Amino acid sequence: MINDNSGLLKLVLSILLFPTFFQEAFVLFAWGASDPFWVMMSKRIFLLLPALAIILGCWLTVACTLTVVFRPNRQAFVTELFITWWDLGKSIAAFGGGIFKFVFNLFITLLSALKVAVLGIWALIQEVVLMPLRLLGNAGRGVVGSTVPWIAVCLTLFWCLLEGVIFTYVTTPLIVDTFSNITGDNLSINMVRIPLFVFLLFVVLGSYAVLSTFVDSFKKKSISTIIGIGVVEIVVLFVEVIFLYREFVDALVPWFAQYSENFELGVFWTLAISAFVWFGIRSLSWILFAAHGTPTIMAVIQGKGLALAKRRESASLPRSPLSTNFMNKIKEDMIWIQKAGDDLLASFILPPLQVIAAAMNFCTLLVSGKHLFELPLKSMADAIPIGTREKPEPKIVNENRTTRHEALTHIK
Repeated sequence: MINDNSGLLKLVLSILLFPTFFQEAFVLFAWGASDPFWVMMSKRIFLLLPALAIILGCWLTVACTLTVVFRPNRQAFVTELFITWWDLGKSIAAFGGGIFKFVFNLFITLLSALKVAVLGIWALIQEVVLMPLRLLGNAGRGVVGSTVPWIAVCLTLFWCLLEGVIFTYVTTPLIVDTFSNITGDNLSINMVRIPLFVFLLFVVLGSYAVLSTFVDSFKKKSISTIIGIGVVEIVVLFVEVIFLYREFVDALVPWFAQYSENFELGVFWTLAISAFVWFGIRSLSWILFAAHGTPTIMAVIQGKGLALAKRRESASLPRSPLSTNFMNKIKEDMIWIQKAGDDLLASFILPPLQVIAAAMNFCTLLVSGKHLFELPLKSMADAIPIGTREKPEPKIVNENRTTRHEALTHIK
């Protein structure tokens, strides 16, 4: 159409329609249909949007130039037009650099996310693998730091069970023979062992209870109590020596006879050795653990409760960071992932949005003579149009100060 005219009209049309001279070449070059795949994709990513924005800016500049005649403030409008082109140039430069920035942020974010995932999996594995050890450590700290002698209690109960098992095994033949002679029936060993074990367990526990009471009577220096518990202790000694420890010594007689000729132990030495064994076992077990475990067991049985002393303040052992801070670390990682995702999304959207906002400024400049966006866009909040942004509420303190100042001025 331009070539069909001549003279001044051709010059005017060439000026008004100058984008037609290069827009097709711009679009074809930026589209790159005949180029290799990687070149074509690079052109479409880096050049297509800026080329379209430049072409749109040229056409809108022509339209803005035609409206200069009717503008009331022509100088300011032309200045805004030049500023719009300057913003478009900065937006195109920021668009190219923003793509590289997005790729770099994507690479860093992926590495950081991989690091968080690996450390999270490793922490989870440690949490699962070390949980039994940590539970044992907490239990050990609870037992060691407790005012209740749990170790002594457990050892006392274990020793009573052990003595009950040994004496059950030793005295079972005697009990079976005795009850068989009384009833005239052959009793089963398995039927006798369970009630016999329970009976002997209570006998051993009662022996330690009597010994504990005997020691407490000496601490209180009560003569009558000492005599009474002493008589009970002698009876306990007699019962255990005659019925338990004597059988234990009799079981060892074949071993003694194996290494001597014409060996006869006799009643006196049998009872003496039995009493000596009883005294040795009771003394060792009492000094080692029963002196502390037996009073606790008796307090529980009697329902008196445990007199817990105030725990001495001491430096606590360091807790495992995996168990105490594991959930907090997960929450911190989730917050970081959310923030990194927002930053990555902003770095992906802002570069093309810069160019689109600059092109939109040409449109609003033509219609209203003002820019719609304030460039450059530094965050997603800047992508909100200027006229639709929420204005900050005025501070009440400042209003009160202003009102007071006006009141003072009025009085003066």
